[in-house]
Amino acid sequence: MVKKVILNETPIDLKGYEEDIVDGLIKISLLFNVSHRDYHEITTLLYKGTFDVKVPDKNLSFKGTIHNYSTSITNLYKQESVGEFHLSLIELA
Repeated sequence: MVKKVILNETPIDLKGYEEDIVDGLIKISLLFNVSHRDYHEITTLLYKGTFDVKVPDKNLSFKGTIHNYSTSITNLYKQESVGEFHLSLIELA
């Protein structure tokens, strides 16, 4: 089971991980929680759109971009809030 991904040197603990090959390119789908405390750091990171992706448990690394992104909650500014983020990244050709 993959427990962590690193995007641009930022480690993210995962709840879920899937890996596919699409048109010869690596595509990973991630599920993770983001707390009120981490919201600004994670969303600022995701706004970059393109990442150096590392999956240590799979000895996998590639340059990737956001393929799909959603969250279960839009207001993580409230104390003690936690949102579930779904993020798909695809390898740049």
